[in-house]
Amino acid sequence: MKLSKEIKTAVLVLASIALFIWGYSFLKGKDLLANYKTLYAQYENVEGLVVSSPVTISGLNVGKVSKISIDNTTGKVTVEMQIKSDFPIKKNSIAEIYAPSPIGGKQIAILPSKDGALAVTGDTLISSSKLGLTDEVAKQIVPLKDKISKLLDNANVMLENVNQVLDAKTKENLKSSLADLNETLAQFKAASSQVNTLLADNKSKINGTMTNLEKASANFNKVSDSLAKVNIGPTVKNLEKTLENVDKMMADIQSGKGTIGKLMKDDALYLNFNKTSKELELLLQDLRLNPTRYVNVSLFGKKNKPYTAPVNDTLKKN
Repeated sequence: MKLSKEIKTAVLVLASIALFIWGYSFLKGKDLLANYKTLYAQYENVEGLVVSSPVTISGLNVGKVSKISIDNTTGKVTVEMQIKSDFPIKKNSIAEIYAPSPIGGKQIAILPSKDGALAVTGDTLISSSKLGLTDEVAKQIVPLKDKISKLLDNANVMLENVNQVLDAKTKENLKSSLADLNETLAQFKAASSQVNTLLADNKSKINGTMTNLEKASANFNKVSDSLAKVNIGPTVKNLEKTLENVDKMMADIQSGKGTIGKLMKDDALYLNFNKTSKELELLLQDLRLNPTRYVNVSLFGKKNKPYTAPVNDTLKKN
């Protein structure tokens, strides 16, 4: 059966129209011949995302952006995604816009959720945006730029103040101070040379002094070793025992025990001792004034004189 030219022409026209429609849809991000599900996400700013941008899961390309539209009322941007994968995407998964490289465009990465119901065509995922490397650098540069500007302003103010302070008189004083400093350094250099010469002249004496010091140190080490070898433990114990005896003796004296304690604490003994001392003093005085009363030596047979009490009787006065 032969086809007429009209039928061939009609078939060719219909095929061309179908091919045109498929190509146009493919360029717009829609594949009419593929089985896919359509998901959505809303963003405040898509940040350079375009139609046909890849949609990935864990780095694997599972679809593309098919449409981007903006709501005239809310100003939010709605992104339509065609997903060609059997991966079980949950409704509470996150659709995150990110930049795969500093010079590349933006893409959407779906961060799957382990919980929740499966997403079907027409569901809207949770939106998120991740700053790229360029955005991070720009974010860090903005505050740094402000700080640098403020630093430069402060530097300008400081330089103006320095210019005001460094007037002609101040500059002359500064030059004079620098000249004096140079002169001081020159004198210090000369003094250092003299010290070096003095040290060189007395090098032998200094060496001898250091040798004597080393010998003295060695002798001191020997004495220290000897002292360390001495067993001073028994000596310390004997000293402690002696101190204990002294403490005990002082306690007895304080309590009135013993002769010294009674002498210090017993008032009657002290008074008797004082009285006896005074009587002995009177006896010695009477012996000095009337020796014949105690030593009777008479060569011519004279009689003894009667006893006369001493004029200064210290016992009666007290």
